[in-house]
Amino acid sequence: MKTYMAKKESIERKRYLIDATDQILGKLAVAVAKLLMGKNKPAYTPHVDCGDFVVVVNAGKVRVTGNKARTKTYEKYSGYPGGRRVRSFEHMINKNPAFVIREAVRRMLPKNKLARKMLKKLKISRGPDHKHQVQRPQEISISDVK
Repeated sequence: MKTYMAKKESIERKRYLIDATDQILGKLAVAVAKLLMGKNKPAYTPHVDCGDFVVVVNAGKVRVTGNKARTKTYEKYSGYPGGRRVRSFEHMINKNPAFVIREAVRRMLPKNKLARKMLKKLKISRGPDHKHQVQRPQEISISDVK
């Protein structure tokens, strides 16, 4: 028996559309990360980017459970004294909902150069309209991603 290793030339990429309306942030991020990595395909190979393109719409309508809307924070640090900035989930979801979803997905991908390539295949739209209708993405529910 030989182990099959996918090659980047032999990979067929699909395009998926996911509606984030009333979806829980963590479950949405898990499904999107699986699609970006290609873990739903039988030819999954860890060192090859064999994932698909994902378009997420209605990013502003994603939700979190419990008290996370008030207590979850996003931090960044400029490197200077006093340069630490802390923003709450409520603030970030109103200001830039694409950042919230992209950050949740980024943290679920491997920490290497390949993950940065995978993240470029994620397109997030604040409302129901998106720029990728020409590619005709297949609409999928997060419960369908295995």
